Amino acid sequence: MNYDALIIGGGACGLMCAVQAGYLGKRVAILERNDKLGAKILISGGGRCNYTNLYASPTNFISENKHFSIATLNQWTVDDTIQFFEQQGIIGQEKTLGQLFPTSNKAKDIVAAFERLLKELGQEVFLQAEVKAIEKNPGSGTFQVTFNHKDRLETLEAPKVVMASGGLPVAKLGASDFSLRIAKQFGLDVTATAPALVPLTITGKGAEWFSALAGNSIFSRVWNNRISFEENILFTHWGLSGPAILQISSYWNPSELIWIDLLPKQRIAQLIQQERERGGKRLLSQLLQDHFTKKFTEALGKFLPVDKKVASIGKQEVKYMEQVIHRFEVKPAGSKGYDKAEVMRGGVNTDELLPKSLESKKCEGLFFGGECVDVTGWLGGYNFQWAWASGYVIAQHL
Repeated sequence: MNYDALIIGGGACGLMCAVQAGYLGKRVAILERNDKLGAKILISGGGRCNYTNLYASPTNFISENKHFSIATLNQWTVDDTIQFFEQQGIIGQEKTLGQLFPTSNKAKDIVAAFERLLKELGQEVFLQAEVKAIEKNPGSGTFQVTFNHKDRLETLEAPKVVMASGGLPVAKLGASDFSLRIAKQFGLDVTATAPALVPLTITGKGAEWFSALAGNSIFSRVWNNRISFEENILFTHWGLSGPAILQISSYWNPSELIWIDLLPKQRIAQLIQQERERGGKRLLSQLLQDHFTKKFTEALGKFLPVDKKVASIGKQEVKYMEQVIHRFEVKPAGSKGYDKAEVMRGGVNTDELLPKSLESKKCEGLFFGGECVDVTGWLGGYNFQWAWASGYVIAQHL
């Protein structure tokens, strides 16, 4: 069969690329190693799929080149994503912080829409197709892709190849470094990779304090020397998770500190002063329970004089309380790794790609999109927006 391009990977980027190519009259084939399309889409957002974010902009993405994503995100906007899915009968509903989910709350509706479109457009899909090798014929300039298809070795040729096979997180879904290996094979540089949007672990002497609070969630401000986030944090048996922790993890490097403001909307010194003006007869624990759960208040007793009456708390104690409540210092031991990470940080160096097409500068006809590129979004639909946008952009140049 004659194909205009072969797309390696049937995730968000690959699916959008195949559909958009079809709209342009291009014939492509998707090679997906799993037995179904969109495996990561189906588990995202607890099976609900937060498919974009109303406020997505280039500032919400991490990359060695912070300007690189602009050209792609400008070509396929959030409004384009919303309109595209609305045309497929998928209406979005906003949850917190601009996160958009299908009103059905079913990620499978997203995948079903793509499956329907691929069929209508006559695009080919090979499932259980694990690509073994990609070679470029120096004479014809075409690519030869060899893959194991249901235990049989097959080969396809096309003038263009799209690497949309994702990154390293969630190995049980077939995640691998294949796109990165292909990039290196063709002489492209790869920016160092690491798990991103991932829970952080706490070990050592203070670990038991965190594990004792497992299951407790509080609204906090979490920050380091580069950025801060205000969302919930979740205490776990092995450390910290929750939206704010996942967000900061993308900006965290081993051995670095992070700080947590446990009461970001108020100041503990002011609350103590107000309590004193009312007589200060209550215990500090009673004051704290106005803002924290009983269990969390009891845990703070390790650091604060919770059994002391507010009226008898001295100035130095108040200063120390401000430090504990508003600048709680944490030194994570590490992260939970790729199995628990939402995405991968790093990837194919953006200096190797043409910003307007995502085509390799060194190898004509070879494109990279989605998670394998060194463009990593925040938590909350941003990475899907990058995947849709990069898939669309690549399709325009097939």
